Amino acid sequence: MDNSVTIFGDWGTSRLRLYLRQGKSVLDRRDGPGIGALEASPRETFLDLVGDWREAKPSLALLCGMVGSRNGWAEAAYAPCPANAADIREQLLHLDANGLPVAIVPGLSCRNALGGPDVMRGEETQILGALALNPDLAKGRHLLALPGTHTKWVVVEDGAIASFLTAPVGELYALLREHSILAKAAPDDGPESPEGFARGVARIVEQGPARLPHLIFETRSRQLLDGLPKDEAMGFLSGLLIGSDVAATASWFGDLGQVSLIGAPALSALYAQAIAAHGGSSVAVDGDSAVLAGLATLSSPQNSGVHVLA
Repeated sequence: MDNSVTIFGDWGTSRLRLYLRQGKSVLDRRDGPGIGALEASPRETFLDLVGDWREAKPSLALLCGMVGSRNGWAEAAYAPCPANAADIREQLLHLDANGLPVAIVPGLSCRNALGGPDVMRGEETQILGALALNPDLAKGRHLLALPGTHTKWVVVEDGAIASFLTAPVGELYALLREHSILAKAAPDDGPESPEGFARGVARIVEQGPARLPHLIFETRSRQLLDGLPKDEAMGFLSGLLIGSDVAATASWFGDLGQVSLIGAPALSALYAQAIAAHGGSSVAVDGDSAVLAGLATLSSPQNSGVHVLA
């Protein structure tokens, strides 16, 4: 039985989650600021947070996410697709933090289905975790989706991440809601309504994703002329964006089949609804569980011969 002590970390732009582990058990968890909100350097922030954890003599701190970007602690070069766990493990970037070995997971790069360059950081670890949690995903060809600010659609073939395609759906929604005229036609500012979301998805099913630019304006005109409440209008906008993302993905992947949705439950549920409306099915994978399982996959066996930075 492996009783070694390790530190796992998921360090994105907006938040940091650190876990102190012994074997497969989580002994403690601490949260901290994301890479985009640091007051001190990533190295100083990390050392301050792990503080007394050093007394447990962890053998390694393994971190994934934007910590490995050029704006993070140190830039970990993208590993090219196709890539499996061994390929990613070979490109771990090893650092030293006051005697504590730290390894940063590289992101992935590919030429996507549209022929353009694409990149990810952090999602590769969740994908490896999903494969560990459901070994059937490591056999054959599967489609996975990681909904979020920059939604990733990922093709996995025989346990390797073959290619992926990014859609900045969450970012577009935030920009349109906060900085466009679309949300200014009604005074309320409540959460998006499920009814509005379903209506937005239905309009995409009816008209197709190519008409998204024209359908988006209905977010405003339905408020002005049909009296659509703002919560329904914002749900409608969300349904249009997510529905078009799903529809466009179906056009290049083919039959959606069963999509594994990795991420926060609420957002995954919206994608599941849109996938069902386009004839597919889905299964949810908890994002936090996937991160831990992915880091566990990458932490063993230990990589050797990797460049170490002081």
